[in-house]
Amino acid sequence: MPKAYVFTQYGGPETEALVEQDRPVPGPGQLLVAVRAAGVNPVDWKQRTGYQRPGQQRRELPAVFGNEAAGVVEEVGEGVTGFAVGDEVFGNPVAGGYAQYALFPVAVTAHKPAGVSFTDAAALPVAAATAYDGVRQLGLPTGATLLVTGAGGGVGVAAVQIARADGLNVIGVASAGKKDLVESLGAAHVPSGPDFAEGVRALAPEGVDAAYDLVGGEVLEAAAELVTDRAKLITAGGKDIVASLGGSPVVRARTAAVLDEVVRLVVDGRLDPLVTRTFPLEEAAEALRTVEEGHARGKVVIEVDEVEAQVASEGDIVSEVAE
Repeated sequence: MPKAYVFTQYGGPETEALVEQDRPVPGPGQLLVAVRAAGVNPVDWKQRTGYQRPGQQRRELPAVFGNEAAGVVEEVGEGVTGFAVGDEVFGNPVAGGYAQYALFPVAVTAHKPAGVSFTDAAALPVAAATAYDGVRQLGLPTGATLLVTGAGGGVGVAAVQIARADGLNVIGVASAGKKDLVESLGAAHVPSGPDFAEGVRALAPEGVDAAYDLVGGEVLEAAAELVTDRAKLITAGGKDIVASLGGSPVVRARTAAVLDEVVRLVVDGRLDPLVTRTFPLEEAAEALRTVEEGHARGKVVIEVDEVEAQVASEGDIVSEVAE
C-alpha cells in the first residue's frame, strides 16, 4: 500500500507517523497525482497543533502533512479538462502532500514546465505563491524600498527575488547566519533581533515605502514604525494584530493562474526556489523538525522516489486482483 506521513491527533511531534494508506480516488474536479516531491512549510506543523485557516474545517484524522507538492497525473476525475494521465503538475493537494499519492484540485494545480525539476516545483505553491501575492498586493513602483522581515525563510527568499525582479530596493531582516544568503539575492541585510529597527533606519533614514512581514509579534510592531504609509504594511505572520497597526494580511489568490506566473519567473531565471535541503519520505520527521525548529535556510523539500511510487502502484494492482 502507498505510504504517507501523517499526524494521528492534534499535538506535538509524538503524534506523527509514517503509515500505509489506501490509494486515493479522484472525485469531480480532482487529479490523482503520483507525488515526486513535497514542500515543507511552517503551516504544516502548525496544522498538527490544531491551527486552521478561517473558514477551514478541522481535518479528519489521521491527516496527511503537506500543503504543496509536484508529481505525475495518474488518474483524472470527472469533469476535468486540460489535464491528462502522464502530465507533470504541481499545486496544493486536497489533503496532504507528504505521500506517494495525493489528490489535487484542478483549481490550484498547474502544469510543470519540462525545464523545472519536481523538487523546485514543489517549493512554489505555498512559499513562492504567498510571496508573489504579497508583492503584487503592495503594487510598488520601480525604485521603491521594501522591507522584508524573515527574509531568510522560504517565503522571504522568494519575496526578495520577486521584488528585485520588479526593480525594487529591498532591505531583508534575517539572522546573522543568513547574511550571505540575503545579500546573494540582491537585498541589503539587517541582522534580526530586538534592535533590528535601528539597522533599518541606518539604511533608510526617512523610512521604507512598504514592509512585508513574515514574523509577526514584536517584529511586526517594530516594522510598522518604519513604514511611511501604514497601508503598505502587510503580513503573513501577524494577522491577529496587523489591523490595529493600520496594515493588512497578505491576500492569497490561491489560483492556478498565480502558479503559472510564479513558475514562469523560475523559467525566466528571475526566481530560484532555493531548495537547500532535501529528505526522502522516510525521513519526513527530520525534514519537518528542520522547519519547525527554525533551522531552515531557504526551502526544505521531501523527495518521493519514483521507483517507490511505482512499486506501491503495482502492489495495489496485485491486491485488487487477489480480492
